[in-house]
Amino acid sequence: MNQYLIKLFIRNYQDTGNPKVREQYGKMAGGVGIVSNLVLFVMKIVTGIVFNSISIMADAVNNLTDSASSVVTLVGFKLAGKPADKEHPFGHARFEYITGLVVSFAILVLGLQLIKTSAEKILHPEPIQFSMITVAILLAAIAIKVWQSRFNKRVGETIRSTALIATAADSRNDVIATSTVLASAIISRLTGLQLDGLMGVGVAAFIIYSGINLIKETLSPLLGTVPDKELVEKVRQKIMSYEGIIGHHDLIIHNYGPGRCFASVHAEVPASQDIMVSHDIIDNMEADFFREMNMAMVIHMDPIITDDERTNHLYSHLVEILEEISPDIMMHDFRVVIGPDHSNLIFDVAIDFDFPINDTELCEEIDKRVRQMNPQCHTAVKVDRSFV
Repeated sequence: MNQYLIKLFIRNYQDTGNPKVREQYGKMAGGVGIVSNLVLFVMKIVTGIVFNSISIMADAVNNLTDSASSVVTLVGFKLAGKPADKEHPFGHARFEYITGLVVSFAILVLGLQLIKTSAEKILHPEPIQFSMITVAILLAAIAIKVWQSRFNKRVGETIRSTALIATAADSRNDVIATSTVLASAIISRLTGLQLDGLMGVGVAAFIIYSGINLIKETLSPLLGTVPDKELVEKVRQKIMSYEGIIGHHDLIIHNYGPGRCFASVHAEVPASQDIMVSHDIIDNMEADFFREMNMAMVIHMDPIITDDERTNHLYSHLVEILEEISPDIMMHDFRVVIGPDHSNLIFDVAIDFDFPINDTELCEEIDKRVRQMNPQCHTAVKVDRSFV
């Protein structure tokens, strides 16, 4: 059925790299979510009212918030698909994250309201009118939620949408919540224990928990997160595939929304290579990244001396020193300035944010070991952090 819906509503559904096709996927998923969650809401709210179950009504409200989330998803994908303009030169793709943040806060408010209602039910319990109709409706709701989870996960993985993958996880969690409500009704029928209010609190707490997690998920890309490892590796491999490029460093990938990436990198070229040849290679790389990966790449050209014996000798010894300090230290932009009485080794080191030695101590340790190797060598070290 999932494949049927995709083929029915999306033209060129296999061209997932096309922003227009991606937008169609998002709008279809939003539409499906609105309809299916509204159906669940009506089924459960009627059942909860007829059989006097606060936990079922709480679960119904949860489905209503899911429907509202689908509305926002639909609008968000539409707004995210708007092209760049004068006021927003990087496009509008981050609308997908912003709309998710709005829904997250709405979920929190609803969860708090449901806790209040459930607490009143605990203080003033009323017997639940058990019926096989209740069981049938809740079982049907569980089946629909299982299908929703699989559907959203498939679409989310197809277009690499964190929002839809999170929606799939939320649907999966709803299966647990509805199963809890069903268990409450059965236990009350068999034992006479009035657990409806407690179960309502449990469902409400689950809604709040989901809202908090969703806030974290939508805030992270807005604040800026490390790019996908697969994308980073693909970019690295592409850079090194060009003849005349001998290395690279300082790769930074900025995410302005799904499918909207800007990047910069320092590409190392032999200093002996004609500068016009190197410049032509860089130009071709930038054009290829935009055409093949829809990535606006800015490449800085770094000439590297590769044919000087003394420079290569000092470089090899420095690599050994850094390896002794920590194998997690990476070095780039190495050059030597030779003076009448001493030589300056100028280079950058890249370390992780959680590196156990602070920057000052690291620079002092490197300088000390270099002087032990050769008292006539001084160091000028710049410490970088990896953005990928």
